[in-house]
Amino acid sequence: MRVFVVGTTLLICGALLPSPGLAQYSAEPAPSERFPWPEGRRVALSLTFDDARLSQVDAGIPLLDQHGIKATFYVSPRGVEPRLEGWKAAVAAGHEVGNHSLTHPCTGNYPFSRDNALEDYTLERMALDIDDASRGIERLLGVRAASFAYPCGQKFVGRGLGARSYVPLIARTFRTGRGWLGESSNDPWICDMAQLLGMESDGRSFEELRALIEEAAEGGRWLILAGHEMADTGSQATSLKTLEALARYVNDPANGIWIETVGAVAEFVVENRRSAKDTVVQDCVLGRGSRPQA
Repeated sequence: MRVFVVGTTLLICGALLPSPGLAQYSAEPAPSERFPWPEGRRVALSLTFDDARLSQVDAGIPLLDQHGIKATFYVSPRGVEPRLEGWKAAVAAGHEVGNHSLTHPCTGNYPFSRDNALEDYTLERMALDIDDASRGIERLLGVRAASFAYPCGQKFVGRGLGARSYVPLIARTFRTGRGWLGESSNDPWICDMAQLLGMESDGRSFEELRALIEEAAEGGRWLILAGHEMADTGSQATSLKTLEALARYVNDPANGIWIETVGAVAEFVVENRRSAKDTVVQDCVLGRGSRPQA
């Protein structure tokens, strides 16, 4: 029996019942169905980088441009300013710029964030920080950020009984929210756009990244890689040599990889979810779907 919601009505393949709560039901297709990526590709891949590091404009973006690859960069206004013209060029070239907050608050357990600790934030203060970042990005680059990356991958404010998730704030404000240090790729049928998993690319070899891509491809999933520096040395760095090999690999049509920005893939996923839902509704209305059990 397939159960889903049409408007505020619960539809069970021909039977109409009042809905007890929209969030309890799903119109998503069965998990066994592979997601229909463009041109029959096996997997979707998004490259993402945080903090507007200098190496991104100086070395990483030129390398990606050479291979025609678009990435998503999560920035703060203060990180953009030292390489402003380079970031303007990146936007013009088709790279996506997302919001990474204004002041990068993380848990106070990290010494660098002791004076800007999430434990001391409220939802209102977090909203102000994020809105200020969006306004700054728009002022500097002329784009309104539609994607967000949680600083340090942490999604809370406050502490103890007063702790609150700020995921709903991101869901209301942005098309997507990406986490950090995720342990899997994303299932495009069911992933929460406000809590997308991002797997670390820093410090990994091309062979390791290729293994992640192939694992995601087995299930027709969406892999989001997350890094910081784009350089061959230093900490929190995705190697340029690795990126060069990765670019050649994903650009080979034989490998069946669709590489796009987070925003572009998210838009495609949402539209195809909607189309699949419409098909299920039509099948049930026309009597082609499952019928209620006696």
